[in-house]
Amino acid sequence: MIYPISLYGDPILRMRASEIKKDDLDIIKLSDDMFETMKSADGIGIAAPQIGFSLRIFVVDTSSLKEEGLGDFKKVFINPEITSESGENWDFEEGCLSIPNIRESISRKKNVVISYFDQYWNFFTETFDGMKARIIQHEYDHIEGKLFTDYVSPLKKKLIKGKLLSISKGICEVPYDIKSPK
Repeated sequence: MIYPISLYGDPILRMRASEIKKDDLDIIKLSDDMFETMKSADGIGIAAPQIGFSLRIFVVDTSSLKEEGLGDFKKVFINPEITSESGENWDFEEGCLSIPNIRESISRKKNVVISYFDQYWNFFTETFDGMKARIIQHEYDHIEGKLFTDYVSPLKKKLIKGKLLSISKGICEVPYDIKSPK
């Protein structure tokens, strides 16, 4: 099932998401729906709050980035916890399905250690670096109630304020279904 994507301004995007208990819901179906929604929007990651569920789960699939060497990175992260971020900060232009048509250079640590369950409730603690770490940090922020725009300078925020206001009113052109907060 493809869900509409919640846009900037939706209160769910600012809430810290709730942990998932093993038998709370059909996690396989939810993760499959998240992959389907993400793929239909041409994304590489999506978190449950972006589709209207305040749950600590996000999915990543970089198969569309095979040429960049990231094509084999497809994972479900349930109840994740970033235990450390390390390495040099590096800037990269990020975007978000919930904040369409805005991209900004964001500084993030190069390495991340994360503990999580997969969709079969297997527990992992893994280290990721580079683009994989960045994607994880971006999606993890969603379940913490943060958005990439929180990291831009006050000047940049002033410059994009009008665009963000339009998005919060559902005034944006995207090739996927959206859920406007107003």
